[in-house]
Amino acid sequence: MAKNNKFSSEENFLPTSSPVLDGNEKRYVGECFKTNWISANGPFTQKLEEKFAKWIGTKYAVACSSGTAAIHLAITSLGLEPGDEIIIPDFTIICSASMPILAGLKPVLVDVDEYWCMDPTKIEEKITKKTKVIMPVHMYGNPANMEPILKIARKHGLLVIEDACAAHGAEVGGKKVGSMGDVGCFSFYSSKNITSGEGGAIVTNNEKVAQMAKLLRSQAFEKPRFFHRFLGFNYRMTDIQAAIAFAQMENVNKKVAKRREIAKNYTRLLKGVKEISFHPEPPWGKSTFWMFGILINKSFGRNRDEVIEMLNRKGIGAERFYYSMSQQPIFLKEKNSCYPNVRGKYPVSQDIARRGLYIPSGLGLSLSDQKRVVKELLSLIKK
Repeated sequence: MAKNNKFSSEENFLPTSSPVLDGNEKRYVGECFKTNWISANGPFTQKLEEKFAKWIGTKYAVACSSGTAAIHLAITSLGLEPGDEIIIPDFTIICSASMPILAGLKPVLVDVDEYWCMDPTKIEEKITKKTKVIMPVHMYGNPANMEPILKIARKHGLLVIEDACAAHGAEVGGKKVGSMGDVGCFSFYSSKNITSGEGGAIVTNNEKVAQMAKLLRSQAFEKPRFFHRFLGFNYRMTDIQAAIAFAQMENVNKKVAKRREIAKNYTRLLKGVKEISFHPEPPWGKSTFWMFGILINKSFGRNRDEVIEMLNRKGIGAERFYYSMSQQPIFLKEKNSCYPNVRGKYPVSQDIARRGLYIPSGLGLSLSDQKRVVKELLSLIKK
């Protein structure tokens, strides 16, 4: 994420995250220029798909234009129909709801657990005859509790789409997230562990789903080219983007380790500070800590928004968490048969959304940077 804050003109401003391009990115992009293949479906796209699928542990990967597009491709490639219901966590980013809605599905909300991911104990009470999919979100790099989620899905004959857009390299039981459901979705946005600036991918072990995704991402062009059996989209990734992401893949394990190191440092530096709470790593898996999130406790003496504003003024990037879906203005004020029912109770989700923020967590962050962040954060506590 670039320096997009109104205080970011300061030379020493620490953004929440910035891309690190320290591998073969320029070299591979240069190869695209030499071959004149700068558009979609080129040699780097194929190489990226093969390498990414192998790393995740699936048979297939299909590159696309964004993580949002990946979610939409997953839904449409699985053959879901208008009126079907999809269970999602209340605490998530808007595309977890907007993409199902765009496809004619109705999101159904469940609260999250203490690790900020979908609470498996809340799922079955939301299942109806129209339920077709469960979509856990691996929140901020934390893996959802997949074992009970998959067990519930098998019991009720439901599909599972893993939203792993922010969790490249997170694991559950030694398996990488994205590989356990029917389809996994990833983002290659600039702040992610693997970036192509913009971009994404779906992964799957289902050949038919992979073939359908490749068809739909490119306007559903078949042979003859302008004869259509399906309505598709322009969700192609350019080969320039694929070249950047492919270079990133060459160092992906180091990038995941760096995120975990950053989280370990913050945890040590903030040990014993009762005025904040951390994003805990779940016992069932390995987090990538894409962003290091904290909750501002009442004893801090300031609310979350005040803390963000004051950190920004001190040259420290800080951003609020997502709004919970049950508190989104569009769903509260508008009536639409595809919009989620927001009248339920989601106490954990709403509390996290109200108190949560993340501090600088980018791959280029040094230990001295982290010490500066912590010093400035602690200076804001009201005694």
